[in-house]
Amino acid sequence: MAQQSRTLQNRVLPTGDIVAIPARGTLTGNRGVLHRADKTLGTARWKHHAWIICALDYKGWQRQVMTPNRWTELFFLDEAVALAAGHRPCALCRRAAYVAYRDAWGGGRGPVKAPEMDAALHAARIRPGTRDQRRHTARLGGLPDGTMVLWADAPALILGDSLRPWTPEGYRPALARPTGDAIVLTPKPTLDVLRAGYAPLLHPSVHTSVHPGAQPGSTCGEKGTLGAIT
Repeated sequence: MAQQSRTLQNRVLPTGDIVAIPARGTLTGNRGVLHRADKTLGTARWKHHAWIICALDYKGWQRQVMTPNRWTELFFLDEAVALAAGHRPCALCRRAAYVAYRDAWGGGRGPVKAPEMDAALHAARIRPGTRDQRRHTARLGGLPDGTMVLWADAPALILGDSLRPWTPEGYRPALARPTGDAIVLTPKPTLDVLRAGYAPLLHPSVHTSVHPGAQPGSTCGEKGTLGAIT
């Protein structure tokens, strides 16, 4: 009998957890070298503050996942998930998205540098002295499209007048956006970027099973490449 391949611990959830599940994603990224020679994660969840979101396909480059002493490939269902986990677009393989994110961050005050954004994001995404995600509470009605929240103790995406429950495989049928407060997973600096008009690349499932009256989902101008994740 052929040996089954092992599912690696490299899928990132909106809650920031890195887990081993067979679900595929539309984007990859990294936080430095987090894995050991046996392709398991060590205790560290980052090695630098430049947490980036990368395209699955760029100039035909090929990588062996979790190559020793090379950065650890992490995978996300889509960009809303990656942003909630505290990442921002890569300036190389997702240049257009990076420029759009950077310009939205600057708010018309001129471009900011990547290290400045990375430092602010790190302070906003991690509780001091821990590896835990930093969260806050906000009114659902005031959150921009692309925000990830906890609703009924599970992650969900804000989009138009709808709330779309998240699963590792895609989004479930949309619900009317509730009123009241919710726990917000997306870091505050990225919320400001979303309010300024940055539109994250969303999983195709977001366009299906909408509730009556919901607005169509939006994506940024880039086209994601679905690929096998090992």
